[in-house]
Amino acid sequence: MRICIFGAASNDIDHVYVDGVYQLACTLAGRGHSLMFGGGMNGLMGASARGFTDGGGHIIGVAPRFFDQPGVLYGQCDEFVFTDSMRDRKKYMEDNSDAFIVVPGGIGTYEEFFEVLTLKSLGRHGKPIVLYNINGFYDNLVRLIEEGDEKGFISTVVHSLYECTDDPDEVIRYIEAGDMDTGDAKIYG
Repeated sequence: MRICIFGAASNDIDHVYVDGVYQLACTLAGRGHSLMFGGGMNGLMGASARGFTDGGGHIIGVAPRFFDQPGVLYGQCDEFVFTDSMRDRKKYMEDNSDAFIVVPGGIGTYEEFFEVLTLKSLGRHGKPIVLYNINGFYDNLVRLIEEGDEKGFISTVVHSLYECTDDPDEVIRYIEAGDMDTGDAKIYG
């Protein structure tokens, strides 16, 4: 399975996140999965790539050409796809992945999560989406979605379109369960 991991590119984060992502990536690689990611060598992107490398997994990096500068991209990818823009990068990863794991990150990671979640809610894909909630990182984001539901801005069905867990075994179980039936989960159209 080709798993897309979205996550932080910053090195200014606690090692509890780096270690958690690295260990998950090693395990996924050891189970025969491949990695599709944003190509960065730093932060949790770098941790996922190092984990897949150390676990013997196949790695596909995807980045806009303007990121091709010293110290930015992970140099041990098996394949590297360069795009013209961030939008093209994201579309390539969305179209060519079988599942999405969203590890802690910043605004770019939030945007990636909400895009794949929105596309799933529209019935454009049925791929598993997991928030890897290391150290409770996504508790407030999940609460925001729940509040949107409570106030009528977000359909209750959205909660069934992703999993949020701090248990790496549960992340793997959910991802390996494969495509979810979203036939009745379309919110629009």
